[in-house]
Amino acid sequence: MTLVTATKRPARGAPRAGGRRASDHGAWFLVLPALLPILVLSVGPLLYGILLAFTDAQSGRTQATRWIGALNFRDLLHDTLFWESFRIGLVWAVGVTVPQFLLALGLALLLNQDLKLRWLARALAIIPWAMPEVVVGVMWRLVYNPDAGVLNETLRTLGLGDGHDWLSGLSTALPAVIVVGVWAGMPTTTVALLAGLQNTPRELHEAAAVDGAGAWRRFRTVTWPALRPVALAIVALNLIWNFNSFALVYVLTSGGPGGRTRLPMLFAYEEAFRYGQFGYAAAMGCVMVAVISVLLALFLVGRLRGGDDA
Repeated sequence: MTLVTATKRPARGAPRAGGRRASDHGAWFLVLPALLPILVLSVGPLLYGILLAFTDAQSGRTQATRWIGALNFRDLLHDTLFWESFRIGLVWAVGVTVPQFLLALGLALLLNQDLKLRWLARALAIIPWAMPEVVVGVMWRLVYNPDAGVLNETLRTLGLGDGHDWLSGLSTALPAVIVVGVWAGMPTTTVALLAGLQNTPRELHEAAAVDGAGAWRRFRTVTWPALRPVALAIVALNLIWNFNSFALVYVLTSGGPGGRTRLPMLFAYEEAFRYGQFGYAAAMGCVMVAVISVLLALFLVGRLRGGDDA
């Protein structure tokens, strides 16, 4: 007796076993226009900078650039000025990110309420975001001006002192710059948190209010759990952005006084374009890229663990 097994004919256009559809290969041509700028403007300079870190490249040099291996990194380990700038960069990044998030959270909670002229308040809240960092730096230099600045004039009017040179004082320069960083970065954080708040279902708040929960309890049990993923993402991004800050601090203090506000990016800029040590500056950039990569890895691991716990 012979058994005849009926085989189902694959549908037209379905991929055959052991092969791929032609559209899968054609998809690369659709993605290529988006990948090309990333490869040319991001990946390419990054790889070139890593390669440059292992050379003795200098400006105005007549001899050919030589491969020196890890010599730049060895010198960097003993460069106390760089590690001091690294410490200042961490203080700056944390000192800006933490109050920036707390103030932006309070502002986002306020702007999420049904208030009169809420549209005007939201428009005013994003004004610092619309201003270039150079303009922000020049404006705040005028605010901190020791002779005719708004801050010192206000303190004189209130009888709180004869004025102070905020950006030139060894003890006040970094706190003064941190205040500017917080003010300039609040709009981005506020917009992200406000978007997260608006995605929280109102039914949950209404149900908690019916159960007798107060404002703080509703925030702790309803608002924060829904807002937590957005908050973690924006805090991680702010840490990275603030650690890489350059233009704002450069316009305000240029790294002074006495290097008290010299962030790692400023230090690398000076080594490359003031002293012409391109290879050494590239090594600094590699260290900063490594630190940022570690921060990103910790953030991603935390998100994955949070997703598993959920």
